[in-house]
Amino acid sequence: MSKILLPTLILVFTGLVLSSLKAGAAETSTVTATVTAQNVSVTVSDNSVTYGTMSLGSSKSTITLSDTQTATNAGNVTSQLNIKGQNSTGWTLAGTAGSDQYVHKFCVSSCSTPPTNYTALTVNYQTLSASIAASGTQNFDLELTVPNSSSTYTQQSVDVIVQAVAL
Repeated sequence: MSKILLPTLILVFTGLVLSSLKAGAAETSTVTATVTAQNVSVTVSDNSVTYGTMSLGSSKSTITLSDTQTATNAGNVTSQLNIKGQNSTGWTLAGTAGSDQYVHKFCVSSCSTPPTNYTALTVNYQTLSASIAASGTQNFDLELTVPNSSSTYTQQSVDVIVQAVAL
């Protein structure tokens, strides 16, 4: 071999070795990623109020019935709880009792002397609690006033709906 060829071969060979070391070198790192599906849910217990038979224009509350309701955030995120009433088949939900108009109210604190701190329900959602953590609860009482006069004397379903909305 010639004197020039040997150093050239050594340089080429060294370059190939270094080049293959670079190409084969790799390093990895892992990003641990977790996710939980959002669950927005509410339960109400005991979820049943029986006002019974009432005189026209009279009122009754869950306090006198010893039937305070408890809304529980059954989801896994902090939520706002909302509440609304509804019209029955024979009566319209209203702010004041009238002919075939009944009043349903809710209260979350200092409820022992209705109508103090009671808010009239409407057919639209209102805030029951602005922020309840997962598994948190909100107690509330209800008060019902039957119409002053009625064209129906059959049992009316005057349900209250509680809704959870994720914050």
